[in-house]
Amino acid sequence: MTSADKSGTNGQTAMQTPPVVSAQDWEAARQQLLVKEKAHTRARDALAAERRRMPWMEVGKTYAFEGPGGKVSLADLFQGRRQLIVYRAFFEPGVFGWPDHACRGCSMVADQVAHVSHLNARDTTLVFASRAPQADIARLKKRMGWTMPWVTITDSFDADFGVDEWHGTNVFYRDGDRIFRTYFIKSRGDEQMGGTWNYLDITPLGRQEVWEDSPKGYPQTPTYKWWNWHDSYEEGAAPDKKWVEISDAGEKAFRKEAAEGRD
Repeated sequence: MTSADKSGTNGQTAMQTPPVVSAQDWEAARQQLLVKEKAHTRARDALAAERRRMPWMEVGKTYAFEGPGGKVSLADLFQGRRQLIVYRAFFEPGVFGWPDHACRGCSMVADQVAHVSHLNARDTTLVFASRAPQADIARLKKRMGWTMPWVTITDSFDADFGVDEWHGTNVFYRDGDRIFRTYFIKSRGDEQMGGTWNYLDITPLGRQEVWEDSPKGYPQTPTYKWWNWHDSYEEGAAPDKKWVEISDAGEKAFRKEAAEGRD
């Protein structure tokens, strides 16, 4: 019995911790679990590929929001990009925490959001939307250190897209003047959101890398090559030659280990 198995104070039930083993047995257990973890990763990739083939629903209604600079449309939220992710955050009168804070759960989601420049580099814009006035949103963002775009809902957008009573993430695609709803995730599904990869995996174009199983004609670039420091992206810039060399070497080593079953 380890120290962690001993009964705690205040009548707490003793923790039934796993056995303590040798380094060799620990590695064997890790390798056994790794088989299932790899299968999980491949299943997740396959699910994302299926998601990219979901039918689209055209948005025929016009929606209006308030942004820091005034009134904006749904099309404006794309900021010139093809893909738009809108997270409905609850920050408004009647929500627990108002006016000092947004919903605790929505705030945890906001705390997870990676630097949006990485999404922008993949032709994708992330926007948060609430019913609080812009002055309150600006105050909250400053207090919490959040920098993502955040607009005020002024019409039936939340009710029309299933987020009037609970948080959720909607994904849209813009083709010229036409806008399509392509995906929706809510409840525990939102728990995985925040990271660049997970956001891209729910978009119709995906990560846009050559290894992905995407429909014919979808944009795809060499794996890893578009990665950059968040303050160094330049639209239309070719991948840095040194980074190409480094990422190629890393990918080669990774593929070799995978082929030998050592990863």
